[in-house]
Amino acid sequence: MDTAHPSFPILVALFVLLLGVTSSQPYEEFLQCLEFHDSNITSIVYTRANSSFSSLLESSIRNPRFDTSATPKPLLIFTPRQISHIESAIRCSRAHRIQIRVRSGGHDYEGLSYSTISPSLTFLVLDLRNLRAIQVDVPSKTAWAQAGATLGELYYAIAAESRTLAFPAGMWPTVGLGGHISGGGYGSLLRKHGIAADNVVDAQVVDVEGRILDRASMGEDLFWAIRGGGGNTFGIVVAWKLSLVSVPPTVTLFTASRTAQHKQNATEIVHRWQYVVDKLPNDVFFMVVLNSVANPVQANATTIQASFNSLYLGGIEGLIPMMDAKFPDLGLRRENCVEMSWAKSILYFAGFPLNSPLESLLDRTISATGSAKFKGKSDYVKEPIPISGFEGIWEKLKEVGVQTGGLILASYGGKMSEIPESSIPFPHRAGNIYQVEEVAFWVEDGVEAADGYLNWLRGLYEYMTPYVSKNPREAYANYRDLDIGRRARSWGSSYYKNNFDRLVRVKTAVDPANFFRNEQSIPPLSSWR
Repeated sequence: MDTAHPSFPILVALFVLLLGVTSSQPYEEFLQCLEFHDSNITSIVYTRANSSFSSLLESSIRNPRFDTSATPKPLLIFTPRQISHIESAIRCSRAHRIQIRVRSGGHDYEGLSYSTISPSLTFLVLDLRNLRAIQVDVPSKTAWAQAGATLGELYYAIAAESRTLAFPAGMWPTVGLGGHISGGGYGSLLRKHGIAADNVVDAQVVDVEGRILDRASMGEDLFWAIRGGGGNTFGIVVAWKLSLVSVPPTVTLFTASRTAQHKQNATEIVHRWQYVVDKLPNDVFFMVVLNSVANPVQANATTIQASFNSLYLGGIEGLIPMMDAKFPDLGLRRENCVEMSWAKSILYFAGFPLNSPLESLLDRTISATGSAKFKGKSDYVKEPIPISGFEGIWEKLKEVGVQTGGLILASYGGKMSEIPESSIPFPHRAGNIYQVEEVAFWVEDGVEAADGYLNWLRGLYEYMTPYVSKNPREAYANYRDLDIGRRARSWGSSYYKNNFDRLVRVKTAVDPANFFRNEQSIPPLSSWR
């Protein structure tokens, strides 16, 4: 059945047999509804009876933590090939009370684009993998990109047309455009050009009535909400019109690692980095990765490593004197640096070998964590953490194995401080020195192992409390974290700050019955108060 789909009656019979339901159940009626709208539509429906169902579901699960026998599975996977298929899916799902989960790249941190925390929930996965067309227009510096395309596919398409155009989005090539931009989407150009959602100028959305809307027909409130207010909330975004930005033909990247050993002074350098990073020229993006590594001078011991990673929009000749003047503490040397095109910098940040071809951006199968499971959290730092604070972080990192837990610090300032908090739903702007991602990785199977790492991560997050933003404790929506709470006001304030109330108003206007929803989607007033 993976090479040819059965006729519709056989498909229904297998589906009913598998689920043990009678023909009066809504599952059969849903499939019949789809066929009514398009007689050929069932060829893109994969039920649990289909031999390709599991492989299709697993193909875009980027976190093995949500790929277990206990993970709730969809009733079916729907892979539309044209926008009209999405219209049909919405109408039939509404009529037969089947919830839709929308997946573009599968990187949802809590797996909510293809699963749920409610085992009894009846839902389907609408997988956008077939809707990935990209059209780049160099003269207008714009591109239309369908939501099922990945960042890598977008960057490759832009690079094929121009070495001096780019789009300010994330640094992992398999991330899907649909979810990434819906939650904000930051990357190495944020200090120069803002985030992805700041650079969207139009969109195509299928709303709860099955209508296809663009910016003019949806209105400015809905257009505002979809640019950072979360995916699968206001409708299904099927395409974005992107404003491309100019980059030099050559950029410079460097990685410089220091340990907490006395002569390398990682603690002091990271501490000093905080006072510099948000004030550097906007052409610089600066990230620090903190984790525990094997101690090079003491057997069976660990130490802390700080890896300084940076992108500079220019050549080495401009970077070295600027760093010597602004951040001499790092002692950056020419041999730490490498020049390349901006598109190739994405492969650099993703850990590809330097000689990797640009076509590597098109590989949709690579995973950031391999077979490791992970959990992430996020914070924003507004005042420099004291050295004693970092020393406490080092102790927390040493509690887990080598490179199984860490923090990623990403620089803010620049353009991010110039854009008002209310410009789009993403509110994390002026006043932030850097963003923090706290993360745990593990390869062991089983609940006990997972609980151990999750509890460690929650302990690290608790330790960070005095050093990060407060009232609310801010968080990045694309690093979804169900620990923040199930109450909408709790996570809504963390992700969106004062923009949350406007998002609720937009939701109430466009989807008052809350058809598009997940465990952390914006609620309408009727289901919140």
